[in-house]
Amino acid sequence: MKLSRKVALGSFFLLSLPLSLAYGVDIEGVQLQGQWQQGAVIRGRAEAGIQLKFLGRDLKMSPRGDFVLGLGRDHGTSAELIKIDAQGEQRFEIPVKQREYRVQRVNGVPKKTVHPDAEQVKRSRAEAALVWKARMQNEAKTDYLSEFTWPLLGPITGVYGSQRVYNGSPGRPHFGVDVAAPTGTVVVAPAPGVVSLVHEDMFFSGGTLIVDHGHGLTSAFIHLSKILVEPGQVIQQAQPIAEVGATGRVTGPHLDWRMSWFDQRVDPQLLVGEMPAH
Repeated sequence: MKLSRKVALGSFFLLSLPLSLAYGVDIEGVQLQGQWQQGAVIRGRAEAGIQLKFLGRDLKMSPRGDFVLGLGRDHGTSAELIKIDAQGEQRFEIPVKQREYRVQRVNGVPKKTVHPDAEQVKRSRAEAALVWKARMQNEAKTDYLSEFTWPLLGPITGVYGSQRVYNGSPGRPHFGVDVAAPTGTVVVAPAPGVVSLVHEDMFFSGGTLIVDHGHGLTSAFIHLSKILVEPGQVIQQAQPIAEVGATGRVTGPHLDWRMSWFDQRVDPQLLVGEMPAH
């Protein structure tokens, strides 16, 4: 069953989202908020007795039916949401807006910069496993319902989805938003959550902090010079959590803020909108 996209302001919602995101799809007994596009975070609420599945995963529901899901950078032209209730199972095909991403070609880069040696690869894989474990948590907290704010104000020097081609070899896409600032500039929490990972020096990302907002939605802050919180600590929105740095594989000080819904990399800027004047 195909659904046409239409405005769904969702008056049930506690949160206040930018009007550009108040664009969803109606399914009987299920209310959704967010524009279905690559990199999006979709929040919603389901009536009692309804279970939902997305990308092969049972969506965790709060006691009042709140849930969240995410669409990755390269999600296809449609998304299937499965609804299960007393009437049985229904499958809904929802159109997903496709995006164009920046591609930059860089030639003359030293081989060792593009291709780390065996020891570096071994180290980075072990560190990636720690990050993966933190991202796969499915906590009952519903901090994702908050209205997210920028963790740092400054010039945006890198955007979600962009990609560099080094010496003709495509690198991994950039999955976050980069904000330039001097080393030591304070980074604050964009929303409440609990600290799920602290690492002072990862090979690629340097000082790394992950905050869990609940139901699989996490924020990662990388290249940090200092981390001000500890694993398991509950944090509040706007609380200082770290300081900007130039650690890991970077060319200068900045904050790289990334968000994920489990294994789906989502775009933080779709939650916070344009950078405010600063």
